Amino acid sequence: MKRAAPAEEPVELSSDDSLSSDSDDEAGKGKGENFFRLPNSSKSAASAEGALIRKAEMYQEYMKHIPVPEHCGSLIPSTSWLGLGRSMKQLYKQPLHYLTNILLREWDQQRFGSDNEHQPLDVIIHPRKAEALIWATEEVHRMTTSSHHLGKLWASDLMYHAHIDPVFPTLKLE
Repeated sequence: MKRAAPAEEPVELSSDDSLSSDSDDEAGKGKGENFFRLPNSSKSAASAEGALIRKAEMYQEYMKHIPVPEHCGSLIPSTSWLGLGRSMKQLYKQPLHYLTNILLREWDQQRFGSDNEHQPLDVIIHPRKAEALIWATEEVHRMTTSSHHLGKLWASDLMYHAHIDPVFPTLKLE
């Protein structure tokens, strides 16, 4: 019984496999070990990446149609950027873009080790300014992000779906 192996992982063959040959020693791979690489699966990797890019295109097109709120609904107290983002999603019943969610996480991580690490975010920056900053960033991500770039990012992040909000507002398409 043979196991499935990743595309570029060498697979050791037993002595009874028909793929072993004496030419391995001549190619410098020899000394009794028989290794081969599985056929290059660049076609399957390319089709998987293509599917991810198509998924990113649909996501990006959907996000473009969600209008960014024009005014702040209320003062949102928050201890962190991620907390503020969560509160905004609940208040406005809107998802935040994948890139905005990643950025909020990075902003929280950048506070680690700073003098104000343990202070609530709303003590450091006024809640309306913080919310306005997130909405401005969100608009940039929704309107200008390349779906090809987004697909490439998702391909490098196996957990990308954890940063995509499951909130789907009803859109009025013209």
